[in-house]
Amino acid sequence: MTEHTLQQKLIAEFIGTFFLTLTICLTAVFGSSSSTHPAFPIAATLMVMIYGLGHVSGAHFNPAVTMGIWIRGACDKSDVPPYIVTQVIAGIFGARASILIYTEEFQIPLEAVSLLTSHNYSPVILAELLFTFALVFVILNVATSEKTSGNHYFGFAIASVVFAGALTVGVVSMASFNPAVSISLVAVGRLKLAEVLWLHIAPQLAGSFIAVLAYKATQ
Repeated sequence: MTEHTLQQKLIAEFIGTFFLTLTICLTAVFGSSSSTHPAFPIAATLMVMIYGLGHVSGAHFNPAVTMGIWIRGACDKSDVPPYIVTQVIAGIFGARASILIYTEEFQIPLEAVSLLTSHNYSPVILAELLFTFALVFVILNVATSEKTSGNHYFGFAIASVVFAGALTVGVVSMASFNPAVSISLVAVGRLKLAEVLWLHIAPQLAGSFIAVLAYKATQ
């Protein structure tokens, strides 16, 4: 198998993260999926991007996933910073593209809403920590373990975690489980940056780290 260059990997990460955040912003923020729950198109987009681009970059599309895979030892340290930067930039581009598609103008149409409007901080933090843990734990087991290498269900399994999380805690934390997605929600004007940093990104990274510990403890 030919080894892909870093540039090819970053292009794949950009495309996958872009379409994931574009779908999330259009469906979960602007309601473009109408009566269909956003979890369906979001999980579908994630799944096809994983299957389509996994052989190129590993299909992380998520800084927390990149960090977890690196700590687990299945990703080169030199790939981590460019992966994360690319994912965040792609998330911002996905958010801005959703604004252009929805409003036909390139300006933020929403006023940022506090995550604490309907819930205290602890449920939001716990929701993001637990489902990011679940996401990274599943990824490590189905996409990086030698015992499951060559399986054909990895994309479905990973997307199913996001699907379940969106249905379960979407009303609590907006079910991000992904720092790039959280930043895209800020870029689209849906969430406040100061809150996202400690209510989303901090527990997401913590959940990823704990998932690595759990993975190593079960292998």
